[in-house]
Amino acid sequence: MNLKFLSLTFLCLSIQQSWAQTKTETDSIKNVFKLGEVTIIGQKNINAVNAEQIEKFGKNDVAGALNLLPGVTLTSIGARNESVVNVRGFDLRQVPLFIDGIPVYVPYDGMVDLGRFTTFDVSEVQVSKGNASVLYGPNALGGAINIITIRPQKSLEIQGATGYISGGYRTNFNVGTKWDRFYVQASFSQLNRDFFPMSKKFTSSDAEDGGRRDNSYQNDRKYHIKVAFTPTENSEYAVVYSYQRGSKGNPFYTGTDTKNAQFSRPRYWEWPNWDKQSVYFLSNTAINEKQFLKTRIYYDLFKNLLNSWDDASFTTMGRGYAFASVYHDYTIGGIVQHDYRTGKRNLLSSSIQYKQDVHREHNVGEPQRNMNDGNFTLAVEDRFKITEALDLTAGVSYNNRKSLKAQDYNADADEVGNYPSNSNDAFNIQGALQYRLTPNQQLNLSIGKKTRFATPKDRYSYRMGTAIPNPDLKAEQSVNYDLTYSNRLFDHLFLDGSLFYSKISRTILMVNNVQYDEGADMRLSQLQNTGDSEYMGFELAASYLVCPDFTVGSNYTFIKRNNISNPEIYLMDVPRHKWMLMAGYELNDRFRVQANMEHNSKRYSTSYGTESPGFTLYNASVGVKVWKWFSLEGGVNNMFDKNYTLTEGFYEPGRVFYSNLVYKF
Repeated sequence: MNLKFLSLTFLCLSIQQSWAQTKTETDSIKNVFKLGEVTIIGQKNINAVNAEQIEKFGKNDVAGALNLLPGVTLTSIGARNESVVNVRGFDLRQVPLFIDGIPVYVPYDGMVDLGRFTTFDVSEVQVSKGNASVLYGPNALGGAINIITIRPQKSLEIQGATGYISGGYRTNFNVGTKWDRFYVQASFSQLNRDFFPMSKKFTSSDAEDGGRRDNSYQNDRKYHIKVAFTPTENSEYAVVYSYQRGSKGNPFYTGTDTKNAQFSRPRYWEWPNWDKQSVYFLSNTAINEKQFLKTRIYYDLFKNLLNSWDDASFTTMGRGYAFASVYHDYTIGGIVQHDYRTGKRNLLSSSIQYKQDVHREHNVGEPQRNMNDGNFTLAVEDRFKITEALDLTAGVSYNNRKSLKAQDYNADADEVGNYPSNSNDAFNIQGALQYRLTPNQQLNLSIGKKTRFATPKDRYSYRMGTAIPNPDLKAEQSVNYDLTYSNRLFDHLFLDGSLFYSKISRTILMVNNVQYDEGADMRLSQLQNTGDSEYMGFELAASYLVCPDFTVGSNYTFIKRNNISNPEIYLMDVPRHKWMLMAGYELNDRFRVQANMEHNSKRYSTSYGTESPGFTLYNASVGVKVWKWFSLEGGVNNMFDKNYTLTEGFYEPGRVFYSNLVYKF
């Protein structure tokens, strides 16, 4: 790593708060479902965006909400119409998603479409960067994301909104009630769009004529209910059921990259079903004043139907690339965590976790094949207060992934066989020092070795007949360094910043020309643990309360990623520079207005160097209370109708208007 780069960036290190808060031990959002938090003792490299901020910025899905945070980059998997994020350069396979502390992902490839998760029943989204707590469990190579749902605070709470968004509408309704020892929270929401508008600056092509983006529809409906029992002040038990039903189309590739297979053969894809059901039990039991026992038991079901049609008429499946693919996956598992305050200066947390990831797939007309992984984790984390100003936190975990079943389909023989069994062990270890320079000023240093297991897709996929499976792939590993500074001056100025560096080894990369296939007359590739890379950068931000009603803020993220082993293979989807600027005015609870700007520099969309150009977006919103419980809000995103992409060839919405009637009781 370049020492001059480190020196210069350390001199710049000062700010990172902006409008998105940094979590501290004293932060508390009143309607946060505390059982859904993962206990993170002593960790300070955590950012969060809460429900109020999500509403002000008009973010309807989790991907958009996360994009408000420094170090987080919004991107898309254009070929699958999925909204995802990268955290300091790490993707969602390396920064797992949780809802109320429960892991959520597609078992086959470890990814998840954040655009399917609406924010209407969310109290807070927390992002742990770099050395996320070992209590999260496996695969937190570069951090973790936890979506925390709402919890009622009064005997009756009703809130919701109904409104218009360019191309569609949204509606949501939340109702909650709280008694002395019980509370109930129920939610319903729907986000429906028949299309999104393209920029008027878009130049029409054979695949897209502009105006309303073809095949860009989406419909996401969600039901959520939580029932809880609170027998004492320090004990709580909750049962939660959530059902999401979704469908979406996949807009066509409209780029100019002739090497992209979709340039000559577009994908006519749509998902009539993208459905998810979850049921989980969470508890926190106070054994005595010094000991607590926490449990999470969960079952998460994912059903998916992907239709690949012959052409844009979406009526026939007769060609070789046409199919109907069915996923019927589930994850079942449990977590037990014990917190023990062994003395006035020491807090010890330990957890044991086990889960099974089951992937079941087939194309219509073919037999079903199953893939089943068992994951075991044992973790211990300890915080010791060395002095009143200095804390030491250390964590260690052991992870094991074992293949319980992995089936392979031979299309020529029309039979299902088995891959050989395989197993992989991984250890994580990390430590952090937190030093309080003053009551409002803190410096934190953390170092850790983290790992990520290969997914079933990594190990078993033939990549449409171009690759050889590799069941014995080992876990990727990264050594992460993080230096974070935060300061709060006179309750008006918030300064925060981080300097980070990660060295990733055993990276899973595609190796070409591993074997020659005589029948197909082609050379096959294989995913192998061959890659070394490094990610480095810094985050700077500030928020200043000019007067009680007026706030300005900004954040900036710089990320540089080097592919050490294969410099000719470009690392994708992350711009080197991201800058956000905002200003907001709020007159009590009667009137508010905010405007913000986001700039992203160029990024690579393919490993061979195709670029998605940089862009700058301007957004604004306003809200007015019209009666005791009712407000009107409206806004515009991409105010100047910028024609831009996150992935080359897949254009994002142009100017988008929205308006809502909001009610809160």
